Order: sequence, then structure tokens, then C-alpha cells
Amino acid sequence: MRKIVLSAAMSTALLATTLAVTQSASADPSSSSTTTSTQKGTATVQQGTTRYVVLYDAGVSDAMARTAIAQAGGTVLSSNAQVGYALVESSAADFATKADGAAGLVGAAADRSIGKAPADAASGADAVEKLTEAERATLAGRASLKSQAAKAKGAEPLASLQWDMRAIGATPEGSYKVQPGSKKVTVGIIDTGVDGTHPDIAPNFDRAGSRNFVTDMPDIDGPCEVKSCVDPVDVDDDGHGTHVASTIGSPVNGLGIAGVAPNVNLVNLRAGQDSGYFFLQPTLDALTFAGDSGVDVVNMSFYVDPWLYNCQANPADSPAEQAQQRVIVAAVQRAIDYARSKGVLPISASGNEATDLGAPGVDSSSPDYPVDADGNPTQARDRTIDNSTCLNVPAESNGVVTVNSTGPSGRKAYYSNFGTEQSDVSAPGGDAYDTANGRTSPAGMILAAYPANVAKAEGTIDANGEPNTPFVLRQKTKDGKDAYYQYLQGTSMAAPHAAGVAALIVSEYGKPDKAHPGTLTLDPAVTQAILLGTATDTPCPVPAEFTYRRVTANGPVTSTATCAGTTDDNGFYGEGIVNALTAVTEF
Repeated sequence: MRKIVLSAAMSTALLATTLAVTQSASADPSSSSTTTSTQKGTATVQQGTTRYVVLYDAGVSDAMARTAIAQAGGTVLSSNAQVGYALVESSAADFATKADGAAGLVGAAADRSIGKAPADAASGADAVEKLTEAERATLAGRASLKSQAAKAKGAEPLASLQWDMRAIGATPEGSYKVQPGSKKVTVGIIDTGVDGTHPDIAPNFDRAGSRNFVTDMPDIDGPCEVKSCVDPVDVDDDGHGTHVASTIGSPVNGLGIAGVAPNVNLVNLRAGQDSGYFFLQPTLDALTFAGDSGVDVVNMSFYVDPWLYNCQANPADSPAEQAQQRVIVAAVQRAIDYARSKGVLPISASGNEATDLGAPGVDSSSPDYPVDADGNPTQARDRTIDNSTCLNVPAESNGVVTVNSTGPSGRKAYYSNFGTEQSDVSAPGGDAYDTANGRTSPAGMILAAYPANVAKAEGTIDANGEPNTPFVLRQKTKDGKDAYYQYLQGTSMAAPHAAGVAALIVSEYGKPDKAHPGTLTLDPAVTQAILLGTATDTPCPVPAEFTYRRVTANGPVTSTATCAGTTDDNGFYGEGIVNALTAVTEF
């Protein structure tokens, strides 16, 4: 199974300096998994010192690997003996070269970001998950869609705006009636964090089971919000992870919206920085912890920086860069394998580049890190991508369910990647241009929870807390508190719909988990088979070369994408559009 990229994205504060180090930490002394020892708190790294993730050869003991690391000139800060990697510091200029050649070690990768969300490379003028300021301006004078929300019997107040839930049968008369999810099933959100205090997430949020594996870095994240620079586990200063969590499991509580699986347990397994970067070691730790703690499904909304595609031996890359990419691919694959062996189904997304992943062509964005003071990559260059030897991680890693995005009409979203080999399923992810005239409409996007602190920081609400954009809605709780929601689009929004359906499958067919009493478990292979097997078969369009027309802030734009495959398995939809109702009734 071949996978590919997932864009995650909010406004991204980029590094103004060249690569220094990453700082990864757990939220508190209890936040390490039973198999992972992670650094606590912040640490000062001497100038000229670099941090690496060093991957062990399979079967090599932690003690033997530590000896090899020391001989290569490195100092181990933490290690994960189960998966086989260590976080290492070294001031030796040749450390990576020595580690690559050391007996017992696969190699070393500078611990750079593993998941910054870029602007949409394919569409140029408009970003994917958030529209540009110019596009927002064209909608600024339009009435809020809040007035269009009419509460149906038994539905949440904003349910009429959730075309996405109706498209997959996640409604009061659909899957909610049959299987709304079980508190014995846990979904992990590996993302920028989750606002566990949001009124439409809090009832299902498991603070005790959540972990934060990152330390805020002022050079990319801005000033730390807390003294330790380690945010509490119920905080999201970006908003992306909160949106994802809400789509998966906002409860039926008479407020706002409901998620795909409104009764499941949600945990924050934060591996992303406030700025939208993800770093390798926290991501490995999050996957390991998911396996050790009894998580059933993880939603992953990131791709590996600095390489959009990690290649084994691309001639455009130096030997050191090639080695780095090989380590990234191998380390993440090993962590995914470990998580699956412990009962976790990883779900990712296909990406927002509007690319046929079977023929990706030229990658001009990598390496996209480090960047200059203006946020522009300093080393990016054209690389011809060999589809057989270049992988996006983790979405193209083995054992990850890849999800394409659809709009409200059911068409593949204009930005969504596709490909006959890579696409497993599709799900609603939003398409603001999926309208009769091709003009943007928030109604075509996905509505989900929005942290109040992020709304304030982004200026989408005024001094009185009233939204000043049609992309944001406000609801009041019974005790007068504000609950905000925002419209986003992207394959990042599609993946949590599939993750929610997977959680329903475990809730319906799972068995008691002996390793974690009081919870349910289901073999990830079975969950995946049901998820794919109950998806709604959706044929390629006719003609197969589909033309998209979008009226952007800069004028009309057209683009094409060609679908290949059969009705039950094709490049646009994979094995079909996920369906919550059939997943719990027709297996």
C-alpha cells in the first residue's frame, strides 16, 4: 500500500535562522510511555550542537546502540528501546557520517520538522485549508451562515450546516441511532494540540490519557505561553488539531455540531508545534505512546519536512541528505509498525497538491527547511521524483489508510491528491469552489470547533467576541459561555471523517482488551477491511478527465485531473466514500 502527503495548516511562523536544534519534551513526568524515555522540560543546547534522531538496526539492544553512538561522538538524551531509536546531541561535524557507517545503527537524521503545512502549492493564489485574505475580503460583506442553520428534531443547532455528516450517514436517524461510539474506544489526535476546554469537545476529552510531546520554541512559535514552554495537554494554540478532534468526536449535547463518533474517547497526542511544524522525535513518541496506552485509531495530519518526498537516492540530493531521508522513512515506518502491532489503526490523508501520486513529476519545494528571514526555503531545488523509490511520510508509509477529499457535490475536491495505487478511501474534506458558479462559499467547507484563544489571536472575532468573518460562527452555552466554530477545507478535514468511522467500527465489533481492562480493541487489519469494504463505491467522472473551474480573487482558474480505475477502486475515490451507517450495519 502506497501513501502520500497530508497538509496541515494554519498561519505558519517560519524560522528566521538556519537549523539549530529541536527541543522535544513531555507535558509532565507521567507523560512518557512505558517504552519511551523522553526529555523533560526545556534544555539549553550549546551553539554548534545539533540534535539527531538515531535509528538502531533491527534487533540491536539499547545498550549496544548507545555505545555505538558514543563512539561516533554523540550523547544520548533519551531513547526508545522498543522501537529502536534515540535522541542524540553532538557537536561533531561528522557525527551523521560516522553514525551512518557504525555497526548496529541505521543512521542519523537531523531532528528537523516533520510536518509543516505549506500554502497550497498547486493553486498558487489561494491556500487550501484557509482561504487567502483577498478571498475572505470578497466574502466580508456577506451575511453569516449562522442564520441559515435550522435545527431539525433531535439534531444539534448547527447540524444543518454539516453536509459532510449527512454525506456519510452520521446523523440522528443514521449511525447515531445504531452506534454513536463507545467511551471504551479511544481516538488519538496527533496534531497541534486539542482544546480540551472547548464546550463541544470537553465532554469526550480525556485529559488524563492525553500527552504533549513537544516544547514550544520561541524562534518559530513565538513567546511561550507558560514558563516551562510546555503547554498543558488541553491547549491548542494553532486550531488545526481542535478542528480534527471535533470532526471525529464532538458530542450530541445540544450545542453546535456533532462529530462522526459523538460518544468516543478523545486524547491529545500532541506532536506539532504551535507554528504547525512537527518534529521527528515527538512524532515517534506519539505513535509509540498510542500503542502502549490502548489507543484504537490515530489521525495524523502532517508530512515530513524538509522533504515533500523522501527518496532513497535521488541524484539531486547529497549523500548526507539521502541518508537523512532514508532514516526518516525507516524510523516512522518502524513506529507505525509498532503502533499497529499494539492495536492502533493509523489514518492519514492524500495531500493538497492536486497531484496524481502515481506520477508526481518534479518536486520544487524541497528541502523546505531551513528558511530565511522572510520564510523562504534557502535550499529548495527541482528534484525529479521517482514514484518507486520516493515516499511521503507518514501518509505513504505502509499500514496507513490514505484518505482523499470530496466536496459537497461528491466530486473529488479540486486540491486533493489522487492516484490508483495510493488512494484507499475518500471522505468529505470540503471544497469552497464546489458551487454552481465556481465562486467561494463557506458552505462548501467543513464546520468544526475553533479555540477561542486562536480566534482572538487571528482576529476573526471582535472585542465583544462577535465573529467578523463568515468563516467563523459563535454559539452560546446554557451558562452563557462562547463556543466558536470555523470552516476549513483540506485533506486534513477528510481524514478525521474516516478516523471517526473507524472508531465506530471498533465500538460495534470490538472485543474487551485484556491488555487495557475496561476498553475495547479490534485488530487494525479488521478495522481497515470493514472501513474500506463498507465505503460507498463511487465511479470516475465521465469524461475521466475532470475540469475544475474556480473563480478566485485573481479571476477564473481552470485545472484538470484524470481519474483511472473501476467503480469499486479508482484513483479519485479509492474503494469509495466512507459511510458511518453502513460500517456498523452491513458488515
